[in-house]
Amino acid sequence: MILDKSNLIHGGFTFNLADYAAMLAVNHPNVVLTEANVRFIKPVILGDILIAEAHIVQKENKKILVKVRINKNNTNVFEGEFTCYIPETHILGGQI
Repeated sequence: MILDKSNLIHGGFTFNLADYAAMLAVNHPNVVLTEANVRFIKPVILGDILIAEAHIVQKENKKILVKVRINKNNTNVFEGEFTCYIPETHILGGQI
């Protein structure tokens, strides 16, 4: 999780939080992420409390566009657009 002695957190953990927020916004058991366009705005360090907000901005059949922002101390550290898709069945087969 920590990249170096300065306690910098790897961006993948911030991305995972944003991805999870997008999935929660869609709230469907079969949802998958198909595309992401993101910006890492400020660094995150160990101990930072992050708050993710996700909002559906467009629905087109089974394709859903979700905007996500992550803040720490009321400062935007990450933003992105996540394109999600809802297949008929779970991506690994069958319904769960």
